[in-house]
Amino acid sequence: MSKARLVITAVVVEGRSQADVAREYRVSKGWVSKLVARYRVEGDAAFDPRSRRPHSSPNKTPDDTVELIVAIRDRLIADGHDAGADKIVWYLEHDHQITVSRPTVNRTLTRHGRITAQPKKRPRSSYIRFQAEMPNEMWQADFTHWRLTDGTDVEILCWIDDHSRYAISVTAHRRVTGPIVVDTFTKALETHGAPASTLTDNGMVFTTRLSGGKGGRNGYETLLDALHITQKNSRPNHPTTCGKVERFHQTLKRWLTAHPAATIDELQAALDQFVHEYNQQRPHSSLGDRTPTAAYHTRPKASPTATHQALYRVRRDRVSHGNVSLRVGGVLHHIGLGRHLHGTPILMLIDDLDVRVIHATTGEIIRTLTINPNRRYHGTGAPPGPRKTRTPDP
Repeated sequence: MSKARLVITAVVVEGRSQADVAREYRVSKGWVSKLVARYRVEGDAAFDPRSRRPHSSPNKTPDDTVELIVAIRDRLIADGHDAGADKIVWYLEHDHQITVSRPTVNRTLTRHGRITAQPKKRPRSSYIRFQAEMPNEMWQADFTHWRLTDGTDVEILCWIDDHSRYAISVTAHRRVTGPIVVDTFTKALETHGAPASTLTDNGMVFTTRLSGGKGGRNGYETLLDALHITQKNSRPNHPTTCGKVERFHQTLKRWLTAHPAATIDELQAALDQFVHEYNQQRPHSSLGDRTPTAAYHTRPKASPTATHQALYRVRRDRVSHGNVSLRVGGVLHHIGLGRHLHGTPILMLIDDLDVRVIHATTGEIIRTLTINPNRRYHGTGAPPGPRKTRTPDP
């Protein structure tokens, strides 16, 4: 039984005074008076609890603003853009001159079924955030897979600036190879200058550091060393180290889903359109709602400062038909030693481009040379012997 029923019964049925009942049940005399008056008008309905919700809500978000929030959300999703509360707040303020708080947008979207709760999602505050202080202080790079509408699998190579999130280069390829990495990076240098450092994962197109040192530096590593650019690589199985380019891939793929391509040329055209919108039109919350282009060109750019790092290697091999091969800068070079040494075990002592070939059994120095990167075959330098002619059968 509710206290309201007890109070009304004590006054109406028992005939006690309202003041006496209020003292006994430790309630205000005003409340007792209201209950009795309500009972005389409504009867037993007065015993039911009443909602404390106010009759009006002066701070309620206007209906047209609510509809606009939902419409912006739906439009951004349909166009393949990020559609979080921060983006919607930005569009409301800049396109419609309406100021609404982020929690209000989230509540509106949740109430209209546009947000699904994700209780297992790691909170943003738990991440340790890093951002380069200057443009070109560090570029992040990685490639991701994509499928054309005809089912063909392709790969997209992305270079972005760590400080500004500026998309330096985004290109589509049948398969990303070491020479493609070198070529796209070189073209980016011509347009944007050389960065002080780069950050990638440990893919073989970026580094050979986990390959056991058998092949020396690849072409990309050789180029970085020549330009005095510091190379940084993430720890294995730690993709969050390259989190900015990984997050860029999510944004890119969401946009590509809304703009399908049937051929690799169509995909590249779509990528070019995306880069233009991403760099120059799309506000970025981590940049204070500036565009990546504005953030990239605001501050002076960093430049390379690393020193040359010598590369020492010792390699065991056997002479095959008078030659041995050596990979330098990702390119295979052939070194002539003479056919008479076929099958001979050797040691190669390698100091960058300087090579000493030693007989592995006797310790005799067979040859010393400096690799010319512009040549693929390095002969012995000895004049050719007399050409053998076949003696006709009698």
